[in-house]
Amino acid sequence: MPFVDPSRATRNDGHRLRPLALVLGFAVAVVAPAEADAAPKPVNDPVLTALEAELTRTHGALRLEDYERPYFVAFRVVDRDQVEVTGRFGALVEDDRDTKRQIAVDVRVGDYAFDSSPDPSDFSFEDGITFEPPSQAPLDADVTALRGTVWLLSDAAYKKALSSHLRKRAKKVSDVAEKHVDSFSRETPATYRDPAVRFEVDRKGWAERVRRLSARFRRDPAVLEGAVRISATHTKTWIVSSEGTRIVKEDVLYSVGISALSRAPDGMLLDQGQTLYGRTLAELPDERGLFALVDEAVDHLAALARAPVADPYTGPAILEPEATGVFFHETVGHRLEGERQKDENEGRTFKGQVGQPILPVFLSLRDDPTQRTAAGLSLNGYYPFDDEGVASQNTILVQNGVLKTFLTGRTPVEDAPKSNGHGRAQGTQRPVARMGNLIIEAAGAVPRATLKQMLLDEARKAGKPFGLIIRDITGGSTNTSNYGYQAFKGSPRMVYRVDAQTGAETLVRGVEMVGTPLTAVNKIVAASQEVGVFNGFCGAESGYVPVSTVAPATLFREIELQRSQRQKERTPLLPAPWAPPAGDRKP
Repeated sequence: MPFVDPSRATRNDGHRLRPLALVLGFAVAVVAPAEADAAPKPVNDPVLTALEAELTRTHGALRLEDYERPYFVAFRVVDRDQVEVTGRFGALVEDDRDTKRQIAVDVRVGDYAFDSSPDPSDFSFEDGITFEPPSQAPLDADVTALRGTVWLLSDAAYKKALSSHLRKRAKKVSDVAEKHVDSFSRETPATYRDPAVRFEVDRKGWAERVRRLSARFRRDPAVLEGAVRISATHTKTWIVSSEGTRIVKEDVLYSVGISALSRAPDGMLLDQGQTLYGRTLAELPDERGLFALVDEAVDHLAALARAPVADPYTGPAILEPEATGVFFHETVGHRLEGERQKDENEGRTFKGQVGQPILPVFLSLRDDPTQRTAAGLSLNGYYPFDDEGVASQNTILVQNGVLKTFLTGRTPVEDAPKSNGHGRAQGTQRPVARMGNLIIEAAGAVPRATLKQMLLDEARKAGKPFGLIIRDITGGSTNTSNYGYQAFKGSPRMVYRVDAQTGAETLVRGVEMVGTPLTAVNKIVAASQEVGVFNGFCGAESGYVPVSTVAPATLFREIELQRSQRQKERTPLLPAPWAPPAGDRKP
């Protein structure tokens, strides 16, 4: 699944983790999940009023004659208000505001042990429905209109649930039975409301700022793309269920994205940039800090243009904390997501291995969405309750190399029958188990300088003239399905060759990190005491969700790099309009 910068994320059959660079502190006050039992003060909430009215009607009266009524009903409403302002080379190119309200409905027939939740193969069936009710709901505080949207969605969801349940029952006649696992977990209902958060938007001021910042890219005529984006997203989510859950979540995420492209003399496309996040505007860098980041991107592009193209490589390497985080997210994290253990189309790498060693003994892995900050930065993957209304939990996945459990939402899997608060989704997509804050911990960690010396020792021991340090990475992707190869790919941007004798570092370009997960993770031999945060959005079956990794730098005895598949094209035939006259250009 992808973990990447939103400006560069792509989807494939696997998953892509987008690097969404630095994230900054959570200043919004939120009631802790432990306080969820306290009833919230009464508020005038037309959305909640509409949902509760239709919930009573749907759960109590919705029934097709001669068929069973729903045993479980849940509604999720997601309000999203997003402002985005973008400047390119000193001019405003985008100034948008998008406000949307959507409703997701979950209607289940059967019971917790065996219900209508769809199997992966279910999606190949077409019911011939000519009218699909829209999930987009009124923005107005019109209770009757809101109920109208929920009414139609519930009717359609109930009919689909009946069809799915009948198909699943029919499949039991011919399919070989595996060990029984319930369809849906019983969870304690929760009541929770976030305090209102302040959503600050200064579109005029932001427009002026992106003009000033993006104009800085004109100092180097070799830059082909120089853009700065400021955005803010306010999200409010209501979750109600027939079990009694009543949750209202609210948060704001601000971001600044810097994106720059150029070409090397041989035509290879080069890219630099990052996206910074904050829960308040105060957490983002000031204008002086942002100018420094723009200058850094331009300088890195110039250095990459001069750098030699690296040859394919197999040998020792250090992955800096961000690269380590992406590596574990792609190679291990996705393979521990619950639904993948049940899906016959998945490789199910770790199915049945609870209690077995899967990583080097000095490594532990947990996912903790309850953690708001690490290393002085806010974590994108923090949330108090998941999208199925279950409190988030610090979940120990691997301890001293031994697999302990899987990430789960309310879809039970063998060895993990209960939710640990990881059912997540973008908008109105169906929640599945997803990562939040993936945290990699290492026993016996060493100082950063010692780790580099160990790299030199490993290179000499392997008879290599150099080792590698991967300092910056745009993201990664992996394939977890049972067709094709169980492989992963990382997209490093700043790779350095480290001379095995002197330790001198030389920047190189044009390579991708590749490998097979089980082989690669077991070649880690050491980790640094220093840790770093990598924030981003991960795209998978339930859409893009905010995630983070917290990881040390890691030393691999062996890692494989291949040449990246990048087209080589001519640079523009004419110089940039802001380039100095030919006679004034530096040689």
